[in-house]
Amino acid sequence: MRILIQKFGGTSLSTAQARECVIQHIAREKAAGYATVVVVSAMGRRGLPYATDTFIQYIRDNGDSLPPREMDLLLGCGETISATVLCSTLRSRSISASVLTGAGAGIYTDDQHGFARIKRIQPDRILKLLQEEEVVIVTGFQGVSPLGDLTTLGRGGSDTTATALGAALGAEIVDIYTDVDGILTADPRYVEEAKPLTSVSYAEICNMARQGAKVIHPRAVEIAQQSRIPIRVRSTFASGTGTLVSDQSGNHVPFVTDRHVTGIAQVSGVTQIAVEALDNRKDMQLQVFRTMAKHGISVDFINVTPSGALYTVFDEQAAKALELLTEAGFHPKSIPSCAKISVIGGGMNGQPGVMAQIVEALTEQGITIMQSADSNTTIWVLVRESDMTKALRALHTKFGLHR
Repeated sequence: MRILIQKFGGTSLSTAQARECVIQHIAREKAAGYATVVVVSAMGRRGLPYATDTFIQYIRDNGDSLPPREMDLLLGCGETISATVLCSTLRSRSISASVLTGAGAGIYTDDQHGFARIKRIQPDRILKLLQEEEVVIVTGFQGVSPLGDLTTLGRGGSDTTATALGAALGAEIVDIYTDVDGILTADPRYVEEAKPLTSVSYAEICNMARQGAKVIHPRAVEIAQQSRIPIRVRSTFASGTGTLVSDQSGNHVPFVTDRHVTGIAQVSGVTQIAVEALDNRKDMQLQVFRTMAKHGISVDFINVTPSGALYTVFDEQAAKALELLTEAGFHPKSIPSCAKISVIGGGMNGQPGVMAQIVEALTEQGITIMQSADSNTTIWVLVRESDMTKALRALHTKFGLHR
């Protein structure tokens, strides 16, 4: 049995017209001989009646005191509505379909409500329905705890559901349908010349997802990479094949690349914080980061030296971070409204001159690099947010991503 996983996001399901496109994709793959599992998100985005963010706002407007277990019960409703509406529409077109919740699909998690982790998948019921030639619609984002309670997997949870089911079922491929035609070399809101990529590696898309490209959740990619199942990121509203995400050394699909840089991503709205070491504080770094962790402040872009610590937090957490550091006896300095720009490419590892090109591109535009760091597949630079768009365009051009 050739199994295909299709995941459809909220914008793909939010209107009758959009759902017509979804049905066409499902019907096409059924006709091609695939046993099809469809994973759905909640309909629409913030403000629409069945969107996850809308449910959260309902609670904020009505006491804002719902415990995590009960919040999961509410948030699971969005996917259930999407799944049942899609099932009804498919059946009206003589396409036999059945709906399974996360529990019904055999997705067992831990008991961390709101950000549960999948512990195992027991897909017997899915396989039985596939053998009966049903389209199996699974509510994304959901699982079941050891006590039998509904759990949710956190943001991007439907992507995670899709790739986890793909791994458990030995699917040939997982198709992630969105409102864009695959993965682009940069955010088209800032770089008009951004172009779709035909293929990327798991490592590249993981880094792009973590650094601001919101096409697919990195947890989902990590699961696919471990099981070596390829992913296609495709548009619900077009017929193209989108972007293939696979392992360069995998057996599924040949992967060839000669580029050093694959894409550029960005995260805006961050504040740089600098804390100098004090003569009598030998444990300065420990105290700084322990203070941030204790109060739930996420830190990023960390540089630690004997003379101090340099890192970033989101702008909305900066005032609290500075207050806590001052109370702890430090004298922090900060620069608000910065942007972290990531230059990503599996071919840059061991390739000389990439950092020189980054510095050259930004220097030519009069952009100051406030901080930098690197890994095997990514180089990060911190710039002023006012310089972000100019920096993205300059780097996109410097590495020839517009061609």
